[in-house]
Amino acid sequence: MARKLFGTDGIRGVAGEFLTAEMALGLARAATGHAAPERPQVLIVRDTRESGEMLEAAVAAGVSAAGGDALLGGVLPTPAAPLLLSRYGLDLAVVLSASHNPYRDNGIKFFGGDGYKLSDETELEIERALERPAASDGTIGRVRELRGAAEDYLRELHSRFNDLDLSGLDVLLDCANGATYRVAPEIFRRLGASVTVHAASPDGRNINDGSGSTHVHELAGAVVAGGHRVGFAFDGDGDRVLAVDSRGEVVDGDELLALSALHLREQGRLRGGGVVVTVMTNYGFHAAMKQEGIDVTVTNVGDRYVLEELRARDWTLGGEQSGHLIEMGFNRTGDGIAGALLTLEALGGADLAERAAMSKLPQRLVNVRVRDRDSIAGAGSVHEAVRAAEAELDGRGRVLVRPSGTEPLVRVMVEAPTAEEADELCGRLVALVEAELGG
Repeated sequence: MARKLFGTDGIRGVAGEFLTAEMALGLARAATGHAAPERPQVLIVRDTRESGEMLEAAVAAGVSAAGGDALLGGVLPTPAAPLLLSRYGLDLAVVLSASHNPYRDNGIKFFGGDGYKLSDETELEIERALERPAASDGTIGRVRELRGAAEDYLRELHSRFNDLDLSGLDVLLDCANGATYRVAPEIFRRLGASVTVHAASPDGRNINDGSGSTHVHELAGAVVAGGHRVGFAFDGDGDRVLAVDSRGEVVDGDELLALSALHLREQGRLRGGGVVVTVMTNYGFHAAMKQEGIDVTVTNVGDRYVLEELRARDWTLGGEQSGHLIEMGFNRTGDGIAGALLTLEALGGADLAERAAMSKLPQRLVNVRVRDRDSIAGAGSVHEAVRAAEAELDGRGRVLVRPSGTEPLVRVMVEAPTAEEADELCGRLVALVEAELGG
């Protein structure tokens, strides 16, 4: 039986339509009932969407109805959840966020007591439980505010980067009007940086709206206009980050990961001597790591798959081009704030504009909206066109056409020796996908 609700990163949909309070209550009740202790202690955190409070109340009710205690952590980045699970010794965490999606969407994802996202098998068991009548032994749990949760997350960050001195660094942070809007500026200030903040006034509807890591070119202009040394853009739930150097050039997750890999190896902290990346990672990253003697393993797109491979290999570092950076010695999911600080640690006071960790192959990526993202599997003409494009590149680049794991999109990506060739090949494939599958 395949999962019907859970995607590659929890459940997402339009709040109040697909993701209703009733669904949230049922999921929370089922997940709490699946937790091992007699009275599970369940952390609930959320981002800044207007639907967050409704879903928080529903999840808390579901936890309580299953006999667990719901601990409300309030607005916090997703990566705070696994850190706080460990710090408090809790049994389950529920994160309410749709990451980089528009404000109308929201989502639910679960972390087990070990700090890792629940397995596919456990998520399937939770879905099955929704189909059965709810059972109860009459035990009702409590709902209470977890005071000091944000401060404890900041302490974890400060402890990891205690030796990082940012005195004199002029940094611009784009918080996407999302979950990082308080904690990101605070930790940078505590480490000595001079901080200017953009998109840190959430109103429930402006999350990711023209800001954050999905609109990083807005930050690029602001960095140059303000004369800042560096800029970092987080997404709505704070589990990923992209950077901008002092010249206004965007530095994606591949380059940040390359910097981090070289730094951690130099420090003797790159356990296993390798890095886990996804199929979207630029060819230039692979070439740079090969030159440095660092192993690279590739997974499907999604930080959960990167994490699974890191666990299987007992490696330290992995990530995605989109900005997920996972340092297993610190956290068990992508952490945008930690990723930004790791980048600065790797630079050791040097200017990001002078980075030389890797040379990127020109890449063109287009998201094509389609009626059914799974229909790409049977689109023979598209697959034939992909094979033709690969033959045309003849080992000089690569082509990737795949469905999104969370949205009705097909992603078309081409890497080629020149931007012109990448644009031309990508445009050809995009036109075909739109003609065959477009919504």
